[in-house]
Amino acid sequence: MTDEIYDLGQGFWSIRGSFIKNGIMDIGVQSALVQLASERFIFLDSYTLTGKVRQQVMALTHDGQDVEAVLNVHPFHTVHCAQMAKDFPEAIFYGSSRHQEQVPNVKWSKDLVESEVVTTRYTELEFSLPKGIYYISPNENVHASSLLVYHPASKSLYIDDTFEIPPSKLFHAVQPSLGLHPTTKQALIDEATASEQYCDWATNLAHAWRDARYFCGAHSGLVDFGEGRFESALLSAIDAARSELQSP
Repeated sequence: MTDEIYDLGQGFWSIRGSFIKNGIMDIGVQSALVQLASERFIFLDSYTLTGKVRQQVMALTHDGQDVEAVLNVHPFHTVHCAQMAKDFPEAIFYGSSRHQEQVPNVKWSKDLVESEVVTTRYTELEFSLPKGIYYISPNENVHASSLLVYHPASKSLYIDDTFEIPPSKLFHAVQPSLGLHPTTKQALIDEATASEQYCDWATNLAHAWRDARYFCGAHSGLVDFGEGRFESALLSAIDAARSELQSP
């Protein structure tokens, strides 16, 4: 997969990269560059930038000098953090407690990425942490949760794993179906109301972010939902999964 960068407008760039799983399949990975009102920049997630994508990012950020911070929003996406820290040594690196444990050579901020201290700092973005499921699952193979990010100005929704879209072409003309990560049930916390908490959270999210147009998924690719379609797609996904999540 060739690295690409897509300008979604209003100061939001989706960066699509390569990630080879089990040495066989390229399932893709993502990052995003966001310009703040201050005209400085932040990244969502770490990725090793190369070639033309790196050149474009460096041109936008004055050789990285204007990069204020990197927000690593998925606890299990840690592969590129060390290199990103080398590439942008002046940036503040935010991550989960797992990032700090897995990549201790990065100088992490004491403020966790999911903390209110961080999520209220960047008013250009809206954040949501799933309820009813572990953010950092005790099972290393369960990656259903991530800190979701919405950029209202560009109507771009940045999601690592929590929701996904079956393989489709970039900007597919037909509305894609939306689904939950396959390990969502395994990620439920040990509470009787966990599935209800999760479904209520996702339902409220569908309403709150109903205007979302661009779906930036870590392994789903970049998909244009068009105007006013995300809400119904997410509500349908929740309705389809509800009985399975609630079953013993």
